[in-house]
Amino acid sequence: MKYVRLGETGLKVSRLCLGCMSYGSTGWRPWVLEEDAARPFFRKAVESGITFFDTADYYSTGQSEEVTGRLLNEFVRRQDIVLATKVGLEMGPTPNATGLSRKHIAEGIEASLKRLSTDYVDLYQIHRLDHHTPMDEICEALDRAVAAGKVLYLGASSMAAWQFMKLIGIQRALGLSRFVSMQNHYNLLYREEEREMVPLCVAEGIGIIPWSPLARGVLTRPVEAQKTTRSSTDRYTPTLYGAAHDADIINALEAAAGRIGHSMAQTALAWLLAKPGVTAPIIGATKLHQLDEALGALEITLDPETISALEAGYRPRAVAGFE
Repeated sequence: MKYVRLGETGLKVSRLCLGCMSYGSTGWRPWVLEEDAARPFFRKAVESGITFFDTADYYSTGQSEEVTGRLLNEFVRRQDIVLATKVGLEMGPTPNATGLSRKHIAEGIEASLKRLSTDYVDLYQIHRLDHHTPMDEICEALDRAVAAGKVLYLGASSMAAWQFMKLIGIQRALGLSRFVSMQNHYNLLYREEEREMVPLCVAEGIGIIPWSPLARGVLTRPVEAQKTTRSSTDRYTPTLYGAAHDADIINALEAAAGRIGHSMAQTALAWLLAKPGVTAPIIGATKLHQLDEALGALEITLDPETISALEAGYRPRAVAGFE
């Protein structure tokens, strides 16, 4: 396993981050693995040297955090991992059970710590930007969590680059704890982040930890084999992918993978790992071979000709993943 700094911080993370949305309750999503089924994935991740784990209070309405906390405690010492979670999406039917108000952030971190069975989280991220809460309130509430020792570092997720820079500007002006990472939507099928967000993160020394690096599985199989249990039940995937030129990119990926002797998943991950500013793609796995494939991508270096072939079919597309 390779380890790198998260942005310009002193915190070192594994080059791959295990995304824990897939572990929790089948009642939340039918493709999610319950605790016993999830156990081998945490064991494999730890044995392979993965030290970076990402979840969210929203996943399985808290049960993903519970499963993540219990299984990590089985296999690794708390001080040997970097544990990340997120706040901001709906956690209940009441008005203040969502968003990034001072109230919800204060209550959210306490609930997450309890579910994760830990005294602190290494990286606390806003899941999406709350457009109904003033930015200074968001930044000050997050800073309080850091000052209280409940959070070590702050991160953000998908939003417009100007919005992210405005938040950073408020933190800088008020002397508050600053965002050190951006968890954004970035893969071969969706490269709109390269226009503004990626250059911003590189310039500001912010680590990029892309979500959906394999386009929710779309980049792991040929065009004619796209239907899976997840694709059939996941209502979010069709809102992200399905552009007319997607098939051209998938076909180019299949051809390139065959030419270099690696799987489509490994080739797509290798492409992303080589991109400027990318610290650790967040990989999801519900089959152990998927985790093995992701680990294998760390050893692949793509030549310029292959990279050009993979990127040639891309066309501008509508922004997706901010909501």
